[in-house]
Amino acid sequence: MSFTYLMELPKPSEIKKKYPLPEKLAALKAERDQMISDVITGKDNRFLVIIGPCSADNEDAVCDYVSRLAPIAEEVKDKVIIIPRIYTNKPRTTGEGYKGIASQPDPEKKPDMLAGLIAMRDMHIRAIAESNLTCADEMLYPENWGYVEDLLSYVAIGARSVEDQQHRLTVSGFDVASGMKNPTSGDFTVMLNSVYAAQHPHHFVYRSHEVETSGNPLTHVVLRGAVSKHGNCVQNYHYEDIMRLIEKYNKMDLVNPAAIIDANHSNSNKQYAEQIRIVKEVMHNRKISPDIHRMIKGVMIESYIEPGSQKIGDGIYGKSITDPCLGWEDSKRLIYDIAEMNV
Repeated sequence: MSFTYLMELPKPSEIKKKYPLPEKLAALKAERDQMISDVITGKDNRFLVIIGPCSADNEDAVCDYVSRLAPIAEEVKDKVIIIPRIYTNKPRTTGEGYKGIASQPDPEKKPDMLAGLIAMRDMHIRAIAESNLTCADEMLYPENWGYVEDLLSYVAIGARSVEDQQHRLTVSGFDVASGMKNPTSGDFTVMLNSVYAAQHPHHFVYRSHEVETSGNPLTHVVLRGAVSKHGNCVQNYHYEDIMRLIEKYNKMDLVNPAAIIDANHSNSNKQYAEQIRIVKEVMHNRKISPDIHRMIKGVMIESYIEPGSQKIGDGIYGKSITDPCLGWEDSKRLIYDIAEMNV
């Protein structure tokens, strides 16, 4: 019924000093951040594809995957901006199970938070260096932002975090595109309120400091489907859903209206192969509706080297140990299809 304080962790500034981002890669991140910002603000008509494993569980496999994206990103760069997913924290509905490399660098061993912070930073820096692609991560723990703030070009706030005040206020201090997912209930108003909060300045306590933030105009929504009171998945990527979102967006004092469609989770009922069909429906709806074309700026896809998922300890290289993912060949074809359909 109490806390046991095991050790004091290094400050973000200490970790960043020991594991710095090289100056050349920092310049690359600034360039990529601006490109993504231009898409969110409507200055750039390219389409964002945020794609990668459900959880970044193995540095070699994840960096291999991201490096495979690099030549494709170059091929489709006139139509698509690829943002690899390197999700180092894994939310758990019940609190049980693998919580991500930031907590547990080796999924088969006990948690090690210090080693996790280092592994998280190492993996992101290595991925950028090997691919020239800066990545996305989910901010599950707001106090960890300082450890990766100089590395990420996109941040997602998950369905279970989006109603939390500390997450909303922390995002208001970010300077990169940040997607607020709809809560598991599917309530659009809750999601849009989180965007409103994050787009405005705040005064609060963060990591034992009194801070002020300026607001993040690049905050937007992510539609990931919902769960009904009966436990059934309810999709929210269809034409009618987006038109309803546009109507609600227009009633709020928000800048840069934008939405990303998460093709997995409750939108696919975790049937990972359905992501292909869902993405193509989204692209079709953008084609037939100028309003939807302006609103939908990208998609999220869960993808890895091998399709499906495995149990921890099975040892299959490049296969998810959490939610099932599309395999590499299907993912590659889907990226080319997205580029072709972005007209």
